[in-house]
Amino acid sequence: MTRRIADPGDLLGLVPANLPATAIFSWLRRGDGIVGWGQAARVDTIGADRFAEASRWWTALVAEGSVDDDVRRPGSGLVAFGSMAYSSSSPAGGTLVVPSVVVGRRGDEAWVTTCTPAGQPTPSVHLEARPAPASPQGVSFGDGSLTPTQWMGAVATAVSRINAGELDKCVLARDLTARGLAPLDTRRLLQRLSTSYPNTWAFSVDGLVGATPEMLVRLERGLITSRVLAGTIRRTGDDERDLSLAAHLARSSKDLVEHEFAVRSVADRLAPHCDSINVPESPFVLHLPNVMHLATDVAGVLSSRSTSLALAEALHPSAAVCGTPRDAAEALITELEHMDRGRYAGPVGWLSAGGDGEWGIALRSGAISPEDPREIRLFAGCGIVAGSDPAAELAESDAKLVPMRDALSS
Repeated sequence: MTRRIADPGDLLGLVPANLPATAIFSWLRRGDGIVGWGQAARVDTIGADRFAEASRWWTALVAEGSVDDDVRRPGSGLVAFGSMAYSSSSPAGGTLVVPSVVVGRRGDEAWVTTCTPAGQPTPSVHLEARPAPASPQGVSFGDGSLTPTQWMGAVATAVSRINAGELDKCVLARDLTARGLAPLDTRRLLQRLSTSYPNTWAFSVDGLVGATPEMLVRLERGLITSRVLAGTIRRTGDDERDLSLAAHLARSSKDLVEHEFAVRSVADRLAPHCDSINVPESPFVLHLPNVMHLATDVAGVLSSRSTSLALAEALHPSAAVCGTPRDAAEALITELEHMDRGRYAGPVGWLSAGGDGEWGIALRSGAISPEDPREIRLFAGCGIVAGSDPAAELAESDAKLVPMRDALSS
């Protein structure tokens, strides 16, 4: 059941304390969006059919459920938060969760939704601001699967393969480990991320927490949009210098080539689902607090009965997180990364009863350990093309790790 409420203020401030990371859900940008907690229904899937199995479960749940929603805004009514593993071989699989409580806001309208399994009473919900969560204490960082030197060696190998004509682009990711003295509070991480990076979508699904600047796909009343990011430069903090760097990024042949691969892959995969599609001729520069990206917003009109989750499956993995051609890039990733990405770089977002929803790419993120909530793995990746320099790519990956490292600082 969904009912309108007065503006509740900070949505993250409503999330109860002492919940495990797997029971806290978020999809927020500039303070608007949805947060949730608890679990009314859940499905876990794995393998190549993880998207399809989740879709079948959702279709059956919607058909069996009773939805009372007078608000009828994106994110109201019955919604599920979801995340999907990057690779079909990953044991991380995929998850859709319907929280027990969802609170949302869009513009001047706010609502609360309560979900209960059949036969159970609807819980009473008291929305109130909670005490501020404590900062992480004593967080230490360590190398992940590869040391920085080893990762630069992997980049050099990828460049040599590209120059040999085996592929055009490959996205290589690296990970770091972090550990606090006490269990990490997901609410604190989300508050830091959403405050420091308001132009991103601050997300939390099943222990995966981050702030992604990349909208893989949004479906709203038949309109499809996708934001493609590829080509990055680190900010200096000096406004004049950063404007000069932005101009350089917009003219960089290396970054423009990388960006074109990513845009083309998205447009080609959306085309079968669209009556019409619009791809801008040139990208714009998206300014974030730590980096700047080349960005393109692709839009289309839905021609099929596809849901937002089905569109996310069609787009994943795009060249922005994999490479071109896809099969060759996937093989090189498997050879060189020496790690399981888990749900990093996979689709993350939410799905409505009618099929609309928003799915980002799980970037600028970390996965809290289900075995030890004091531990988290952080991830960052870089697009490697013929002109890539290993040291510069390492610096770019360090810049992309800043949001999560800062969120973990006391």
